[in-house]
Amino acid sequence: MNVKIIIDSTADTTSAVRAKCAVVPLCVRFGDTEYVDGVTITHKEFYEKLVESDALPTTSQPTPDAFAQEYQKAVAEGKKAVVLTIASELSGTYQSATIAAMDFPGSVFVVDTRTVAIGAGILAELAVALAEQGADAETIVQRITAERENVRVIAMLDTLEYLKKGGRISKTVAFAGNLLAIKPVVNVQDGKINMLGKARGSKQANNLLVEQIHTAGGVDFDKPVLLGYTGLTDALLQKYITDSAELWSDSKAELNYTPIGSVIGTHAGPGAVAAAFFVKN
Repeated sequence: MNVKIIIDSTADTTSAVRAKCAVVPLCVRFGDTEYVDGVTITHKEFYEKLVESDALPTTSQPTPDAFAQEYQKAVAEGKKAVVLTIASELSGTYQSATIAAMDFPGSVFVVDTRTVAIGAGILAELAVALAEQGADAETIVQRITAERENVRVIAMLDTLEYLKKGGRISKTVAFAGNLLAIKPVVNVQDGKINMLGKARGSKQANNLLVEQIHTAGGVDFDKPVLLGYTGLTDALLQKYITDSAELWSDSKAELNYTPIGSVIGTHAGPGAVAAAFFVKN
């Protein structure tokens, strides 16, 4: 590939895609202790600490220098770089990446994915595929900028506890919701987490998740599709895949899934199930 794809550590994707990208990590702080995302703390360790912690962790963006180091490596290899970052509405990571790119005019191109987690992951997968097909950096930027408008991330949460901790809902709403086994279904669009609906119990929530995927426009199986889960086990995701098998029956490739990291995981809490896909045109 003549183009290096660079992502930040909040982009959740398969190990195969990640191996073809350079990754710039964010930092995650629990109390007074700071960890380098994906370097000094794993997904498993993150969720263990999340469950044990009374307060939600915080994240901090990489410095421009952290991006500049990866840009320099790409240039030294004789390559241009396309950089995909978490939505600028959720983090200052895009700003850091852009500041660093000013020292590499014509060689580094930064794209705000306007999404997060597995949403950014499928854009990274598409960018890697384009690079492997021989597309130049400018073509990849144009395609990713256009396609990001078609990305949808829809998730079912298992608990309201972490939305309460983050101040997104009141303690009363959280208590009532947990008492009634309410499972919210949310999406991530234009850098914002939006409530789409609520269901009583996992079965109704699975049905609501499928319904919302259809409502969003249906899945374009000619482009990357990725499922994700939060927490220490993928058991709820596997149940969802089984219960919604008809939805994925048109997939021409293996249905991939991956753990979801700190940014979404912090507010969703363990037990969430999510789908990232491109809607049909």
